[in-house]
Amino acid sequence: MTEESLPPLPLPPGLRARVIRHVNGLHMHVLEAGEPGRPLILLLHGFPELAYSWRHVMGPLAAAGYHVVAPDQRGYGRTTGADTRFEADLAAYRLMNLARDAMGLVAALGAPRVRLLVGHDFGSPVAAYAALIRPDLFPALVLMSAPFAGPPARLGDGAPPPGQDIQAELAAIGRKHYHWYYSTPEADADMRGAPQGLAAFLRGYYHMKSADWPHNAPHPLAAWTAEELAKLPTYYVMKLHETMAQTVAPHTPARAAPWLTEAELAVYAGEYARTGFQGGLNWYRIRTSRRFDADLEAFAGQAIAVPSLFIAGAADWGIHQVPGALERMNGTACTAMRAVHLLPGAGHWVQQEQPAAVTRHLLDFLATLPE
Repeated sequence: MTEESLPPLPLPPGLRARVIRHVNGLHMHVLEAGEPGRPLILLLHGFPELAYSWRHVMGPLAAAGYHVVAPDQRGYGRTTGADTRFEADLAAYRLMNLARDAMGLVAALGAPRVRLLVGHDFGSPVAAYAALIRPDLFPALVLMSAPFAGPPARLGDGAPPPGQDIQAELAAIGRKHYHWYYSTPEADADMRGAPQGLAAFLRGYYHMKSADWPHNAPHPLAAWTAEELAKLPTYYVMKLHETMAQTVAPHTPARAAPWLTEAELAVYAGEYARTGFQGGLNWYRIRTSRRFDADLEAFAGQAIAVPSLFIAGAADWGIHQVPGALERMNGTACTAMRAVHLLPGAGHWVQQEQPAAVTRHLLDFLATLPE
C-alpha cells in the first residue's frame, strides 16, 4: 500500500502532509506547518512515535513565523524505501546515515540551513550528531528527553571493552535491559501481537513513561552497573522473562490520558499495526551491536559548539538512564548549552504532555539566536 492510498491523518488545523521523494534513498513522509521560505525548524521524533508526535507544537511555531517540518524517520510510519525487516542491512540505520537523512531532507526542502534542529528520544542523538558534523547546516540545537554525552571514546581511551556484557550481570539478578530486548527477533511480534491488543499496549507504554504514572520519581544513578541499573523502572530494565507487553499490561489505564486522546492513540495504533515496530527497533540494534561505533569514534573528543538547549519532563527517567550523561552533556559534550529545562507535569513524552511549555521554551531560545 502506498502512502497516497492511505487514509489521511487527522491533523490539527494548519498542519499538512506530503511525501518528499528521493531523500537519501527514502520517500519521506513529512508533516509541515507554515510557509516554505520562512526560517526552517526541523523536528525529529523518537520511539515508538511518529512525526505526528509534534502535532501540538507545530502550529504555534508556524504562527510565530517559521516553516516547521517533522518527518517520519527511517523505518517509521509513512516514510518508505527503508528495509524494515529484522534481516535488513543495519548499515542503513547507523547514526551517520540517519544524520544524512536529516541533511538530505533540508536539501530537498530547498533551505540553505535550518534555523533550529530539535530531536526527541532517539531523535536526540541523530540531531546531536547532525549538529556536531555540520554546524553550518544546523547552527542551533534542542535535545529533548535523551541527553547527549558526546561521541564514544576511541578504544584504549576509556571506552568499555567490546566484550563487556551488562546483560549477563543483569540476568544474574533477574533483569534485562530494554535495549537488548528491543534488539531480539521476537520484540516486534511481542508488541505488534500484544495479548491485550496493540492499542492497549501502546496506551500502557505511553502511560508508564509519562508523568501520569505515580512511580516515576527519577534520580541520578551512580554507575553503569547491574545494581544501579536495576533501580530503573521495568520499562527500562525489564524482568528477565517478561516481554514489554507483559511489563506494561498491569499498569495500563482503562482510558487514554487527556494529553493523548483515544482518537490520537488510534493514529499510533493504526500506523504500527500496518508497519510493525521493526524499522524503529533496528535503531536499537545499531546501539547494542556496536558494529558501527567506528563511525562515531572518529569524532572522539569533539564537542557540539552551536547554541543548544535541553528540555525534558521532570518525571522522565530517560534523563538518568545512562548514568552521568546529563552532566557530561551540560559540561563537555555541548559547550554552548544555554539551559536545561525539566518541566513539571511531564514525563518522557514532553512535547505531548506539556506542549505549551515546550513551545514557550523553543520560542524563547529562538529569540536569543543571532540572525
